[in-house]
Amino acid sequence: MTLVYAGVVSHAPGITGRAHMVENVAERERLYEALHQQRRDIVDSGAEALVVVAAEHFANFFMNNMPAYCIGLGEYHEGPIEDPDWLKIERVRIPGAPQLARQLAEQVMQSVDVAYAEEWKCDHGIMVPLNFLTPDYDLPVIPVNINCQGPPLTPLHRAWAFGEALRRACDSVDDKIALLGTGGISHWPATPDSGKINEAWDRAFLQQLMQQDKSALLAYSDAETYAQAGQGGFEIRTYIAAAAAARGAGELQFYTADLPIFAVGCTVARFALA
Repeated sequence: MTLVYAGVVSHAPGITGRAHMVENVAERERLYEALHQQRRDIVDSGAEALVVVAAEHFANFFMNNMPAYCIGLGEYHEGPIEDPDWLKIERVRIPGAPQLARQLAEQVMQSVDVAYAEEWKCDHGIMVPLNFLTPDYDLPVIPVNINCQGPPLTPLHRAWAFGEALRRACDSVDDKIALLGTGGISHWPATPDSGKINEAWDRAFLQQLMQQDKSALLAYSDAETYAQAGQGGFEIRTYIAAAAAARGAGELQFYTADLPIFAVGCTVARFALA
Protein backbone atom coordinates (compact mmCIF):
# COMPACT_ATOMS: atom_id res chain seq x y z
CA MET A 1 0.00 0.00 0.00
CA THR A 2 1.52 3.32 -1.03
CA LEU A 3 -1.43 5.57 -0.36
CA VAL A 4 -0.41 6.78 3.10
CA TYR A 5 -2.96 9.55 3.72
CA ALA A 6 -6.42 10.52 2.44
CA GLY A 7 -8.53 13.46 3.52
CA VAL A 8 -10.77 16.35 2.47
CA VAL A 9 -10.69 20.08 3.06
CA SER A 10 -12.63 23.18 2.03
CA HIS A 11 -10.93 25.66 -0.27
CA ALA A 12 -12.93 28.89 -0.46
CA PRO A 13 -10.87 31.99 -1.34
CA GLY A 14 -12.15 33.85 1.70
CA ILE A 15 -10.26 31.48 4.00
CA THR A 16 -7.12 33.46 3.15
CA GLY A 17 -8.39 36.52 1.29
CA ARG A 18 -10.92 37.68 3.89
CA ALA A 19 -9.28 36.36 7.03
CA HIS A 20 -8.78 39.92 8.29
CA MET A 21 -12.54 40.57 8.06
CA VAL A 22 -13.57 37.76 10.40
CA GLU A 23 -15.57 38.76 13.48
CA ASN A 24 -15.40 35.36 15.16
CA VAL A 25 -11.62 35.25 15.53
CA ALA A 26 -11.66 32.28 17.91
CA GLU A 27 -13.55 30.16 15.36
CA ARG A 28 -11.14 31.20 12.62
CA GLU A 29 -8.21 30.11 14.78
CA ARG A 30 -9.90 26.77 15.45
CA LEU A 31 -10.15 26.27 11.68
CA TYR A 32 -6.52 27.23 11.19
CA GLU A 33 -5.42 24.82 13.91
CA ALA A 34 -7.38 22.01 12.23
CA LEU A 35 -5.59 22.83 8.97
CA HIS A 36 -2.23 22.81 10.75
CA GLN A 37 -3.12 19.42 12.22
CA GLN A 38 -3.93 18.17 8.73
CA ARG A 39 -0.49 19.38 7.64
CA ARG A 40 1.11 17.50 10.54
CA ASP A 41 -0.86 14.36 9.65
CA ILE A 42 0.40 14.51 6.07
CA VAL A 43 3.98 15.04 7.22
CA ASP A 44 3.71 12.21 9.74
CA SER A 45 2.41 9.89 7.03
CA GLY A 46 5.78 10.12 5.29
CA ALA A 47 4.15 11.24 2.04
CA GLU A 48 6.59 11.93 -0.78
CA ALA A 49 3.98 13.53 -3.05
CA LEU A 50 0.55 15.11 -2.64
CA VAL A 51 -2.27 14.41 -5.08
CA VAL A 52 -4.82 17.24 -4.85
CA VAL A 53 -8.23 16.41 -6.34
CA ALA A 54 -9.85 19.79 -6.90
CA ALA A 55 -12.67 21.39 -8.86
CA GLU A 56 -12.05 23.19 -12.13
CA HIS A 57 -12.92 26.89 -11.89
CA PHE A 58 -12.17 27.75 -15.54
CA ALA A 59 -8.52 28.33 -14.71
CA ASN A 60 -7.26 25.73 -17.18
CA PHE A 61 -10.32 24.76 -19.21
CA PHE A 62 -13.45 26.40 -20.52
CA MET A 63 -16.58 25.14 -22.23
CA ASN A 64 -14.80 24.78 -25.58
CA ASN A 65 -12.69 22.00 -24.01
CA MET A 66 -13.80 20.69 -20.63
CA PRO A 67 -12.52 17.25 -19.62
CA ALA A 68 -14.39 15.40 -16.92
CA TYR A 69 -11.06 14.52 -15.25
CA CYS A 70 -7.53 15.76 -15.76
CA ILE A 71 -4.14 15.03 -14.16
CA GLY A 72 -1.25 17.50 -14.18
CA LEU A 73 2.02 16.05 -15.45
CA GLY A 74 4.19 19.16 -15.30
CA GLU A 75 7.60 19.58 -13.70
CA TYR A 76 6.08 22.54 -11.90
CA HIS A 77 2.77 24.38 -11.63
CA GLU A 78 2.09 28.09 -11.23
CA GLY A 79 -0.37 29.84 -8.96
CA PRO A 80 -2.45 31.48 -7.90
CA ILE A 81 -4.09 32.52 -11.12
CA GLU A 82 -6.09 35.08 -9.10
CA ASP A 83 -4.75 38.44 -7.95
CA PRO A 84 -2.40 37.67 -5.03
CA ASP A 85 -3.53 40.83 -3.25
CA TRP A 86 -7.10 39.55 -3.36
CA LEU A 87 -6.32 35.98 -2.35
CA LYS A 88 -3.53 36.97 0.06
CA ILE A 89 -1.26 34.26 -1.38
CA GLU A 90 1.89 35.18 -3.28
CA ARG A 91 2.53 33.72 -6.73
CA VAL A 92 4.88 30.75 -6.62
CA ARG A 93 6.14 27.83 -8.65
CA ILE A 94 4.95 24.58 -7.12
CA PRO A 95 7.08 21.50 -7.75
CA GLY A 96 5.40 18.72 -9.67
CA ALA A 97 6.21 15.04 -9.97
CA PRO A 98 6.08 14.39 -13.73
CA GLN A 99 7.29 10.81 -13.76
CA LEU A 100 5.02 9.76 -10.91
CA ALA A 101 2.08 11.70 -12.37
CA ARG A 102 2.50 9.94 -15.69
CA GLN A 103 2.58 6.56 -13.96
CA LEU A 104 -0.63 7.41 -12.12
CA ALA A 105 -2.32 8.68 -15.29
CA GLU A 106 -1.39 5.53 -17.19
CA GLN A 107 -2.87 3.37 -14.46
CA VAL A 108 -6.05 5.44 -14.13
CA MET A 109 -6.53 5.13 -17.90
CA GLN A 110 -6.93 1.38 -17.48
CA SER A 111 -10.45 1.96 -16.17
CA VAL A 112 -11.34 5.68 -16.44
CA ASP A 113 -10.72 7.99 -19.39
CA VAL A 114 -8.65 10.88 -18.05
CA ALA A 115 -7.09 13.89 -19.74
CA TYR A 116 -3.64 15.18 -18.85
CA ALA A 117 -1.86 18.52 -19.00
CA GLU A 118 1.82 19.41 -18.80
CA GLU A 119 0.95 23.03 -18.02
CA TRP A 120 -1.23 23.86 -15.04
CA LYS A 121 -2.45 27.10 -13.50
CA CYS A 122 -3.49 26.64 -9.89
CA ASP A 123 -6.42 28.71 -8.67
CA HIS A 124 -7.74 29.10 -5.12
CA GLY A 125 -9.09 25.55 -5.21
CA ILE A 126 -5.54 24.26 -4.89
CA MET A 127 -3.66 27.28 -3.58
CA VAL A 128 -5.72 27.80 -0.41
CA PRO A 129 -5.12 24.22 0.83
CA LEU A 130 -1.43 24.34 -0.14
CA ASN A 131 -1.03 27.61 1.73
CA PHE A 132 -1.71 25.70 4.95
CA LEU A 133 -0.67 22.13 4.14
CA THR A 134 2.67 22.70 2.42
CA PRO A 135 3.43 26.37 3.09
CA ASP A 136 7.05 26.06 1.99
CA TYR A 137 5.99 24.35 -1.26
CA ASP A 138 8.58 21.65 -0.60
CA LEU A 139 6.30 18.66 -1.25
CA PRO A 140 5.76 17.70 -4.92
CA VAL A 141 2.14 18.23 -5.94
CA ILE A 142 0.14 16.41 -8.60
CA PRO A 143 -2.97 18.48 -9.39
CA VAL A 144 -6.11 16.65 -10.44
CA ASN A 145 -9.30 18.29 -11.62
CA ILE A 146 -12.88 17.08 -11.74
CA ASN A 147 -15.28 19.23 -13.76
CA CYS A 148 -17.71 20.61 -11.18
CA GLN A 149 -18.57 23.82 -13.04
CA GLY A 150 -19.70 23.27 -16.61
CA PRO A 151 -22.62 20.90 -17.26
CA PRO A 152 -22.88 18.15 -18.25
CA LEU A 153 -21.13 17.15 -15.04
CA THR A 154 -19.70 13.71 -14.46
CA PRO A 155 -22.23 11.53 -12.59
CA LEU A 156 -21.46 10.86 -8.94
CA HIS A 157 -20.97 7.14 -9.51
CA ARG A 158 -18.26 8.03 -12.03
CA ALA A 159 -16.58 10.33 -9.49
CA TRP A 160 -16.55 7.33 -7.14
CA ALA A 161 -15.08 5.14 -9.89
CA PHE A 162 -12.44 7.80 -10.53
CA GLY A 163 -11.47 7.73 -6.85
CA GLU A 164 -11.20 3.96 -6.99
CA ALA A 165 -8.99 4.25 -10.07
CA LEU A 166 -6.75 6.75 -8.28
CA ARG A 167 -6.39 4.32 -5.39
CA ARG A 168 -5.39 1.48 -7.68
CA ALA A 169 -2.92 3.81 -9.37
CA CYS A 170 -1.40 4.94 -6.07
CA ASP A 171 -1.04 1.35 -4.93
CA SER A 172 0.75 0.43 -8.14
CA VAL A 173 3.80 2.63 -7.47
CA ASP A 174 6.50 2.67 -4.81
CA ASP A 175 6.19 6.34 -3.85
CA LYS A 176 4.31 7.21 -0.67
CA ILE A 177 1.35 9.36 -1.68
CA ALA A 178 -1.08 11.58 0.21
CA LEU A 179 -4.41 12.28 -1.49
CA LEU A 180 -6.60 15.26 -0.69
CA GLY A 181 -10.07 16.02 -2.01
CA THR A 182 -10.81 19.73 -1.86
CA GLY A 183 -14.04 21.53 -2.64
CA GLY A 184 -16.97 23.15 -1.02
CA ILE A 185 -20.05 21.70 0.47
CA SER A 186 -22.98 24.12 0.43
CA HIS A 187 -22.03 27.50 -1.00
CA TRP A 188 -23.27 29.97 -3.56
CA PRO A 189 -20.15 31.72 -4.91
CA ALA A 190 -20.44 34.84 -7.05
CA THR A 191 -24.20 35.10 -6.50
CA PRO A 192 -26.42 37.32 -4.33
CA ASP A 193 -26.56 34.36 -1.92
CA SER A 194 -22.79 34.35 -1.37
CA GLY A 195 -22.18 33.73 2.33
CA LYS A 196 -25.22 31.50 2.70
CA ILE A 197 -24.44 28.10 4.24
CA ASN A 198 -26.88 25.20 4.62
CA GLU A 199 -25.45 23.67 7.77
CA ALA A 200 -28.05 20.90 8.06
CA TRP A 201 -27.36 19.74 4.50
CA ASP A 202 -23.62 19.91 5.07
CA ARG A 203 -23.74 17.85 8.23
CA ALA A 204 -25.99 15.21 6.69
CA PHE A 205 -23.64 14.85 3.71
CA LEU A 206 -20.53 14.75 5.92
CA GLN A 207 -22.06 12.08 8.15
CA GLN A 208 -22.71 9.91 5.10
CA LEU A 209 -19.19 10.63 3.84
CA MET A 210 -17.54 9.69 7.14
CA GLN A 211 -19.59 6.49 7.29
CA GLN A 212 -18.68 5.57 3.69
CA ASP A 213 -22.40 5.30 2.96
CA LYS A 214 -21.89 4.80 -0.76
CA SER A 215 -25.54 4.31 -1.69
CA ALA A 216 -26.55 7.54 0.06
CA LEU A 217 -23.64 9.52 -1.36
CA LEU A 218 -24.36 8.46 -4.91
CA ALA A 219 -28.09 9.10 -4.58
CA TYR A 220 -27.75 12.90 -4.64
CA SER A 221 -29.13 14.44 -7.82
CA ASP A 222 -27.66 17.63 -9.24
CA ALA A 223 -31.09 19.23 -9.05
CA GLU A 224 -31.34 18.48 -5.32
CA THR A 225 -27.77 19.61 -4.69
CA TYR A 226 -28.34 22.87 -6.56
CA ALA A 227 -31.51 23.58 -4.61
CA GLN A 228 -30.05 22.77 -1.19
CA ALA A 229 -26.35 23.56 -1.56
CA GLY A 230 -26.01 25.93 -4.50
CA GLN A 231 -23.87 25.54 -7.59
CA GLY A 232 -20.84 25.25 -5.31
CA GLY A 233 -22.32 22.06 -3.91
CA PHE A 234 -21.45 20.27 -7.13
CA GLU A 235 -17.91 20.09 -5.72
CA ILE A 236 -18.95 17.19 -3.51
CA ARG A 237 -17.49 15.15 -6.38
CA THR A 238 -13.98 15.78 -5.04
CA TYR A 239 -14.98 14.57 -1.57
CA ILE A 240 -16.64 11.47 -3.00
CA ALA A 241 -13.55 10.64 -5.05
CA ALA A 242 -11.33 10.95 -1.96
CA ALA A 243 -13.65 8.71 0.06
CA ALA A 244 -13.63 6.09 -2.68
CA ALA A 245 -9.83 6.19 -2.82
CA ALA A 246 -9.50 5.77 0.96
CA ARG A 247 -12.06 2.95 1.36
CA GLY A 248 -12.04 3.37 5.15
CA ALA A 249 -14.30 5.31 7.50
CA GLY A 250 -13.71 8.99 8.03
CA GLU A 251 -13.01 11.23 11.01
CA LEU A 252 -14.53 14.71 10.85
CA GLN A 253 -11.83 16.80 12.51
CA PHE A 254 -13.49 20.17 12.03
CA TYR A 255 -16.65 21.73 10.63
CA THR A 256 -18.15 25.17 11.13
CA ALA A 257 -20.83 27.28 9.54
CA ASP A 258 -19.94 30.16 11.84
CA LEU A 259 -17.50 31.87 9.46
CA PRO A 260 -19.94 33.21 6.83
CA ILE A 261 -17.37 35.71 5.55
CA PHE A 262 -15.56 32.67 4.14
CA ALA A 263 -18.77 31.82 2.24
CA VAL A 264 -18.57 28.07 2.77
CA GLY A 265 -19.00 25.48 5.48
CA CYS A 266 -15.38 24.99 6.50
CA THR A 267 -14.40 21.32 6.70
CA VAL A 268 -11.30 19.31 7.60
CA ALA A 269 -11.48 15.51 7.69
CA ARG A 270 -9.38 12.43 7.14
CA PHE A 271 -10.09 8.81 6.28
CA ALA A 272 -8.75 5.53 7.50
CA LEU A 273 -7.09 3.57 4.70
CA ALA A 274 -8.53 0.13 4.03
